[in-house]
Amino acid sequence: MKLAIIPARGGSQRIPRKNIKPFGGKPIIAWSIAAAQDSGIFDYIMVSTDDAEIANIAHDYGADVPFMRPSGLSDEHTAIMPVVTHAVKWCKTRGLDPDQVCCIYATAPFIRSADIRKGFDLLAQTEANFVFSVTSYAFPIQRAFKLLEDGSIEMFDPTQFLTRSQDLPEAYHDAGQFYWGTQAAWLSGAPMFGSGSVPLILPRYRVQDIDTLEDWQQAEALMKIIEID
Repeated sequence: MKLAIIPARGGSQRIPRKNIKPFGGKPIIAWSIAAAQDSGIFDYIMVSTDDAEIANIAHDYGADVPFMRPSGLSDEHTAIMPVVTHAVKWCKTRGLDPDQVCCIYATAPFIRSADIRKGFDLLAQTEANFVFSVTSYAFPIQRAFKLLEDGSIEMFDPTQFLTRSQDLPEAYHDAGQFYWGTQAAWLSGAPMFGSGSVPLILPRYRVQDIDTLEDWQQAEALMKIIEID
């Protein structure tokens, strides 16, 4: 059994009601639900939420909301791992026993069903604990710097100042779209950013983390470019 879990709590701080805020003509969570449905790979698609309005919208777009998430798993400090673990354990107590579980972010409007399928194939082929979407940094992180209290700057690694960009290894970061894992990996709390994981690399133009209003505005601009493309 293949299970999709879309976490979507109601108490977004920096962008109020972020998970159901209109984006591209529909609530942003609808893009994630549609991608899961269009992938044709899941036996069950659920949304884990503590919010009645989010639950109703999720139902309207075809996802199931079989429970309301406990308040202890719904504050701003709760990580994704315990939310997914809670949902998997809930399924197991109801006779559902997923072999593979995919956590899909509610604010991932550029997610593609084909990528979800590729992620599953990688999970099956490599026997990894997790497979998740990543993209490359646009600039070498080895030459990054920080701002000091006096207004000046300081490199994180000054030894790299004279190193040419093309001589530095490329770095990648989480794309914030989906996370495939085996049931055992989720329930055991296996480290996601470790040797037991395999990345699915996405082009940068299809990735936008959405945490702030500026992120949201950039995502809207990116959507127009992708539509033209």
